[in-house]
Amino acid sequence: MAAKKSKPKKNVSPDVLIIADSDHNADMLYATGMFAPDPFIYLRRKGREYLCMSDLEFDRAKKEAPHCEILSLSKIQSALQRQGVKHPGWGEVAAWMLKKYRIKSIQVPEAFPLQMARRIGEYSPETVLNPSEVFPERLIKTPREIRYLQEALRMTEIGLQVAVRTLKQSKINQKKILTFQGKPLSSEKLRAVIHTAICQEGGLASNTIVAGGNQACDPHNRGSGILMAHQAIILDIFPRSESTGFFGDMTRTVVRGKASDGVKKQYAAVQEAQQHAINITKDGVSGLGVHEAVEGVFRKHDFPTKRINGQMSGFYHGTGHGLGLEIHEWPRMGKTSTDTLKSGNVMTVEPGLYYYGVGGVRLEDVIVVRSGKARVLTSFEKVLEI
Repeated sequence: MAAKKSKPKKNVSPDVLIIADSDHNADMLYATGMFAPDPFIYLRRKGREYLCMSDLEFDRAKKEAPHCEILSLSKIQSALQRQGVKHPGWGEVAAWMLKKYRIKSIQVPEAFPLQMARRIGEYSPETVLNPSEVFPERLIKTPREIRYLQEALRMTEIGLQVAVRTLKQSKINQKKILTFQGKPLSSEKLRAVIHTAICQEGGLASNTIVAGGNQACDPHNRGSGILMAHQAIILDIFPRSESTGFFGDMTRTVVRGKASDGVKKQYAAVQEAQQHAINITKDGVSGLGVHEAVEGVFRKHDFPTKRINGQMSGFYHGTGHGLGLEIHEWPRMGKTSTDTLKSGNVMTVEPGLYYYGVGGVRLEDVIVVRSGKARVLTSFEKVLEI
């Protein structure tokens, strides 16, 4: 069952128009609670909600989106054809709906399709489309949504568990190459093992990071090739639950064998910075303030952020981001953040240090912001050497 939303309060929620598929558009999934691979129309007018669906999806929408009135795409297209519109598409149909409900001004997502906007402007020129954040309430997670996030995080932890187990079972040959079941263990192989485990739990994982050595010094490098012993390996896993659409997101850094002194020092600093960030994160704190506190920990341990031999080094990404129906949601905790954290925000906390020639270290957990101490939703162990 897809993620469900609370009914909007009448005469409070602004009018909203979305044209998108809900498999990939988080706002559409939030609005409707149903997955659909092809575009359709969602309209909220004075608290009432409407969906315009193809014949293929009409009956399913009635069952899975009972809070919405379902309109027939084919019937509206037939009416438009009788009015002389030869090939009415989604833009023309949306304009028809806006005219029917006498809507003069409506909010649309900031990424509203340009071609749709042009069609609406052509057929309903009296209507003003206002790009905006259409569901700001998405940032405050309900108890049900937090349960969905916990389910996705459980899948994430299973992925981490199988990854660590595989690395523990790997052998170290004379060339310091990790081998598993008699063959060299690669980032690609370990990623496949992780994805298979998550798939069996009802999750969909993609672009998982399994990056060792200098590859881990590029925070979004997925990793490729043979994994080596005695080097830091970053495991960053962020699967999506196929039943609810919510994401998990966790990172651990491990070394199969013996970690260098440099990596050990980085790991200790990152762990301290992460715990400090978690301790100070609460309702009313600024995202910038949390990030600056993390930077302060790294300065205390003499880990500078700058270019070294042409390579960006140190801590040069954000401390965390919102998590939900998208892997990266607002609010943010980073150098350019203007956000104030609020109770109910679900955030990642993921400081890292990256130095070419030494290695990369990142630790990531997920918390719920509260008025007091944040609630940590993740519990996977933090062990550097395995």
